[in-house]
Amino acid sequence: MGCGNCGSGANGKPAGCKSNGGCSSGGCNKMNVFDWLGIIPLPGGAKPFPIVEVSFNSGSRKEYFKNNASFSLIKGQWVTVEGVGGFDMGEISLTGELVKLQLKKYGIQDKNALKRIMRPSTPEDLELYNTNKQCEQEIMVRSRAIAKELKVDMKIGEVELQADGKKATFFYTAEHRVDFRELIKVFATDFKIKVEMRQIGARQESGKVGGIGSCGRELCCSTWLTDFKSVNTTAARYQSLSINQTKLSGQCGRLKCCLNYELDTYMDALRLFPNNADHIQTAQGKASLIKKDIFRNLMWYSFSSSSKQYPLTIERVTEILAQNKEGIFPEELQAVELESSSKEKLKIDVGFVNDVGQITLKNLEKKKAKHKKKSNKSAAASGQKPNAAATGQKADTPRPQNTSAQKSNAPAPQAKNNPPKPASNRPNNRNKKPKPSKDAKSNAGTPPPPTA
Repeated sequence: MGCGNCGSGANGKPAGCKSNGGCSSGGCNKMNVFDWLGIIPLPGGAKPFPIVEVSFNSGSRKEYFKNNASFSLIKGQWVTVEGVGGFDMGEISLTGELVKLQLKKYGIQDKNALKRIMRPSTPEDLELYNTNKQCEQEIMVRSRAIAKELKVDMKIGEVELQADGKKATFFYTAEHRVDFRELIKVFATDFKIKVEMRQIGARQESGKVGGIGSCGRELCCSTWLTDFKSVNTTAARYQSLSINQTKLSGQCGRLKCCLNYELDTYMDALRLFPNNADHIQTAQGKASLIKKDIFRNLMWYSFSSSSKQYPLTIERVTEILAQNKEGIFPEELQAVELESSSKEKLKIDVGFVNDVGQITLKNLEKKKAKHKKKSNKSAAASGQKPNAAATGQKADTPRPQNTSAQKSNAPAPQAKNNPPKPASNRPNNRNKKPKPSKDAKSNAGTPPPPTA
């Protein structure tokens, strides 16, 4: 597969690393192959294998051709090959000894029936090829409209024109057998080309159209996957996945091909688990198997009378099964105690600290309180009465007026040996001015006596 940042751009070339399909992994381009034997020189006197693999339409279709003229061909070179009533153009995707393995894989034995390579592509061939490729979208839209008018139950997914423009291949999908004889006549009359109808499956259609999977990467069927193996719900059950059609289905509407990727690993791990362990007998009753955890080698059981689940080791389950055969029912399951993830201490690398999300509500409340204090101080300095909302007090509750009187009413600290005196109910008049006496009033109008 290609790197995670790469994606197919115009003409099937990558849009990420700009390596134009020639990166070291060989996985950027659609349906690309890395020729790992290309750097190994041939022994003395040996000739290169005369058959090469040519990809068409950005790798969606590959065929094999003979190099009878012994052209010096390399991977990525455009060549002109024999077509139907004319010529076609493609890009060389594989050469050398790996082509032998591909022929053996696809069961191609009659090598003489293969078509030949005419010449390396010339600038005139490339110009004609690009001109005809621009007409494919228009032909596909028109062909879909014609199929809808004739009420043919089929979906045309792609149209591929031959390089010389004399033939067009219509790739379609249909649930049932379709009679398209009348459709072919209309196509040949309107487009003035030779028509070939080729039925494909839903997965092949997704590979040709392309898209992004639930993993966030390009579809495997459009980047590197060529063999579509059957996928069923049994693969999901072995991996303890929930049978949810929405989550298990891919862009094509079928089960995801990646369900088979890790199936062999799960099958090997499940060999360690005992067979016929769906139910075990204990003194409390019958316990039923809920799930198997192959990463921890645990088997989860629960009783029908409660919803609590008990994780047991493989050895413990094997021991209980052996006791049940002898008619012995253990009193306890001896479940494994699993530590919660919250108790585990996280190791943080000092070299990198993630500050995102470190601001809490308490920090915001502190900043808000500081802002209120500053606003109250500014209001007091200007002589304005602070707002009740700014001070954080309710409007209905009166503010205390005489704080000094409240402080004076507080009892003074007493000595340890002397008992505290009872508080009197008299009002505190310490802050009030003393009333003048009668003598002071009578003497208010007489002048003071002269001093010596």
